[in-house]
Amino acid sequence: MTTTGRVRAGDVEIAYSESGSGEPVILIHGGESSRAQYDAFRPLLGAGIRAVAYDQRDTGDSVNPAAPYGTEDLARDCAALIRGLGYSRAHVFGASFGGIIALQLAITVPDAVQTLMLGATVSRVSFSAGSTAGDIVALSPQDRTQRMLDFVLSPQAQASQELMAETLGILLHRPPAEDARRLDAVRNFDITEQLPEITAPTLLIYGEDDPSATPEKGRALAAAIPGARLETIPKIRHGITIEGKDTVARLIREFVLAHPSN
Repeated sequence: MTTTGRVRAGDVEIAYSESGSGEPVILIHGGESSRAQYDAFRPLLGAGIRAVAYDQRDTGDSVNPAAPYGTEDLARDCAALIRGLGYSRAHVFGASFGGIIALQLAITVPDAVQTLMLGATVSRVSFSAGSTAGDIVALSPQDRTQRMLDFVLSPQAQASQELMAETLGILLHRPPAEDARRLDAVRNFDITEQLPEITAPTLLIYGEDDPSATPEKGRALAAAIPGARLETIPKIRHGITIEGKDTVARLIREFVLAHPSN
């Protein structure tokens, strides 16, 4: 059963959905989606886990001022959600843009992170010519959707009506001002030199055929974060929580239960 709620963090109101009970796992969505990214994913985590997905700023049902913010603000929002749910720390999984927030959280508020789990993410963002994020938001809505489908799903997955419907239901196109604030938040993101400071047990999950967050980038993060474990899923692109959701849910579940909070 899914329930919803809200947590206030200063002048931000964070909307979330949750299911299950047990070890708290916070699920942080990607750049082109909302907490709906995890609607089909949360139940796969199984018994003994309280899975919570929330809307970031300028997303879904969350409310925030129309003012600039950065990755540290987004990380502190996540920490406020964890505390607002009644925990001092939680297991945290972030995919893509959400992985950036999770990384920032592990640096900025390390005592809020029981375990750090990252999917298809990077420690440095570049908006040079031809960069994926900058190119995608500049497209018309129709072209943007097709670009995202090719970016997220393998050709085999695009032949599946079920996976296509799930992906189309997740994709979110924001108004230009909201897109701009979110891009500006990560424009100068680079915590590469701080990766060795991460102390939480860390799991990294990458798609073998991801055109952006490549397995090579995952290997670099794994080498820099003490004790990090890297898993690569064959034949998967960027949409690891969609096309690869069964495998990713199993990996997260095993990692969480191997590092309980009590």
